[in-house]
Amino acid sequence: MADPYVGEIRMFAGNFAPQNWMFCNGAVLSIAAYDMLFSLITTTYGGDGQTTFALPDLRGRLPVASGTDRSGRTYNLGQAGGVEEVTLGAGQMPAHTHALAASSDRATPAAGASTGLLANTGGSLLYAHPASPAPMRDNAISSAGGSMPHSNMAPYLCISFIIAVYGMYPQQA
Repeated sequence: MADPYVGEIRMFAGNFAPQNWMFCNGAVLSIAAYDMLFSLITTTYGGDGQTTFALPDLRGRLPVASGTDRSGRTYNLGQAGGVEEVTLGAGQMPAHTHALAASSDRATPAAGASTGLLANTGGSLLYAHPASPAPMRDNAISSAGGSMPHSNMAPYLCISFIIAVYGMYPQQA
């Protein structure tokens, strides 16, 4: 890989890190062994800053450019965020309806089930307006969903991110 800058990160389709490169896997390195790289990234991604520092960990992460985006949100170098799974609450669900399907056939209710007539083939009215609302039985409706988290990840393809640990030292423009 031709003359990389120390600290340069590339995507690599191989299952190994080429010479002078390491995987972006959060590994903790010795400052003494990788002093040029440490001078660029310091403890942005971890380490104690005395004898160790850490490489960026891009496993399961999507890189985002540092700075302020168009909406005014600021992303700092080394900042991690986001979650892989989310549990939605009722307040996060869009307004929606559920269809009720019923049959006019006679049925025998299960023990303890709420009973009621939903349809009549005779054509007569089946409802009335009581003077005050009556509470529904506890088992008249039930919860849906189950409060289980769902995947929050976009479709993905795994590839290795590697960082140059040796190479040319970048000069500031």
